[in-house]
Amino acid sequence: MEKHQKILITGASGFLGGRILKDFTQRFPDSEVIGTGRRNDRRAEFVALGCKFEAGDLEKIEDCERLMEGVDLLIHCAGLSSPWGSYQQFYNSNVKPTRQLLEAGKARNLRRLVLISTPSVYFNFKDRYNVKESDPLPDPMVNQYAYTKLEAEQLVLAANGPDLKTIAIRPRAIIGAEDTVIFPRVLRAYHEGKLQIIGNGQNKVDLTCVKNVIEAVACCIKAEGEALGKPYNISDGNPVSLWGTINQLLQDLGLEPVKRKVPLSLAMTIAGLNETFNRWFRPDQEPALVRYSIGILARNFSMDISQARDLLGYRPVQSTEEGVREFVEWYGAQLKS
Repeated sequence: MEKHQKILITGASGFLGGRILKDFTQRFPDSEVIGTGRRNDRRAEFVALGCKFEAGDLEKIEDCERLMEGVDLLIHCAGLSSPWGSYQQFYNSNVKPTRQLLEAGKARNLRRLVLISTPSVYFNFKDRYNVKESDPLPDPMVNQYAYTKLEAEQLVLAANGPDLKTIAIRPRAIIGAEDTVIFPRVLRAYHEGKLQIIGNGQNKVDLTCVKNVIEAVACCIKAEGEALGKPYNISDGNPVSLWGTINQLLQDLGLEPVKRKVPLSLAMTIAGLNETFNRWFRPDQEPALVRYSIGILARNFSMDISQARDLLGYRPVQSTEEGVREFVEWYGAQLKS
């Protein structure tokens, strides 16, 4: 395994980037590990744990060039994730920074780049089972987020070569301590009285503990030969009942499980009407319901992770149930603090 003198982790202000920064600071004590993000509100938290953080706006080429000085390993987590928005918004957050980091890195002897991509590139509003990286992708993509993440991924993988080793991972629905997206959104909808089971509530999906994503990244930085220049599905490797998991989360937090159901066809119709109204009259505002979110909550979705197992040596280190408990313990501690 090659030694990395300086490791830069983008998106460290967020959930995954912050967890990687904390883990890698401990895992690689002989390397200079630095996190960066547009927001500066977590600096004190990181400094207290012995982590280094530098604020930066990756849409600015001068910030990319400054941050990439001396970096030989880049873990690129930063990006805009949302089911709604214009192509230009997503291009500016997902494609442009990736291009600029690549250019700055190539000019400064960057040796390896690991991109955090997304399995949203597979979504087509249908039940999907054991999706492989080689399966045909939907055309068109479900939204601009998926489209621009694929653009960024293609840029990174095309850059793979003797001087720069690149790889991309597509982790599905990341959960665990410090999650600010998936479970917090579920809990917010629950407390607002808006959470209802979509469809029959029997759909099974892949989730991915954040510890497993970090393990996958660690595998990526050791990858060589035929493992390079490819995208990889990453999950816990054991699809679970989505609504069963949500109700277990609620019960672990001392809340009543959700029982109310709404037919999938009705939910999709309402979401479609919301999208049409906002597209015409409030294009800059995300609708209360969008079809993508409804589909995510109602459809079966699982991925084949055999490529990651075979070529990266990836093995999940935490079960989904353990990831849920990790979140519950962390969330409970936040409520008490």
